[in-house]
Amino acid sequence: MTPEAREEGLNERASHLLRTLIESYIRDGQPVGSRALSRDSGLQLSSATIRNVMADLEELGFVSSPHTSAGRVPTDKGYRFFVDTLLKLQPLDEAASARIRRQFEASRDTSTDLIATVSQLLSSATQLAGVVTVPRTRQVAVSQIEFVALSENRVLVVLVFNDREVQNRIIQLERHYSPDELKRASSYLNEQFRGRSMREVRQEILRQLSETHAHMNQIMLEAISVAQQVFEGGEGRLEYVIKGETNLMGVAELTSMEKLRRLFEAFNEKRDFLHLLDHSLKAEGVQIFIGQESGYRILDDCSVVTAPYADGDGVVGVLGVIGPTRMAYERVIPIVDLTAKLLGAALNSRR
Repeated sequence: MTPEAREEGLNERASHLLRTLIESYIRDGQPVGSRALSRDSGLQLSSATIRNVMADLEELGFVSSPHTSAGRVPTDKGYRFFVDTLLKLQPLDEAASARIRRQFEASRDTSTDLIATVSQLLSSATQLAGVVTVPRTRQVAVSQIEFVALSENRVLVVLVFNDREVQNRIIQLERHYSPDELKRASSYLNEQFRGRSMREVRQEILRQLSETHAHMNQIMLEAISVAQQVFEGGEGRLEYVIKGETNLMGVAELTSMEKLRRLFEAFNEKRDFLHLLDHSLKAEGVQIFIGQESGYRILDDCSVVTAPYADGDGVVGVLGVIGPTRMAYERVIPIVDLTAKLLGAALNSRR
């Protein structure tokens, strides 16, 4: 018997039945009754004995009884005990592992595009939603800034960092800027900021904005005003790419359109979910947030499995999978773990 089981007051029989119940529920999505447990557990126990054990597990908070069924389903506490103590991880078979490795080897994307590719890979491999944060780059230096006019006063900003990393952003300006105006603005900003770090760029923008404008011509004023929008935000702000959200629409626990709407809104607004991912950055290895453990009500019916990824200098981001609490943890955890290692290796090889 494990120390955890002993601490929770579970004997080997109760632990075995709990594992059987959770594995059955993950597989079938239906409340599990005494007869099914007797059949699937392999234990020679009467239905009455199993019912007594289930009553004990319910009293301890590991399972609950839906009103519509005589069977039982796992609680968040039950899943947590299962993951920490009872779970038998399944190493990825050679075919699945080779398939994931081939997708990395075949990718010729830039580091930024690679993040979207890996997010899609996680989604495809698990049939859940995959999420990958954009890597935090240390000592980012601005190499070049270019502007492309779009419709409705929007401008595409092309940023080149460290002479190789390209990022595209779209900003909304208060008025229309002609191509010549945008070219003059980019020329001024390139002259001012080329070779400077993001922190230095932000400090210089604030300095120029706070100084008297008497000595600044219109081109300089307009350029700094535009640059403020381009570089606004905190240092090291975390961003992420999520793919496969529609996979969650087929999950029974999330079929309520209201639940899905609120969940997708949370993905788009990013704020709360970024806090969760940021927490995972500081962890070692795979982290699993089950239901209410995330601290965000919108994720009460979900589990998030994450792992940090690193380049040669240390952790630069985190990736993971979002799905129902009733997910196949034994299969998802190794996929997340392997993908994090491969992404780190891929980023390191491109430095």
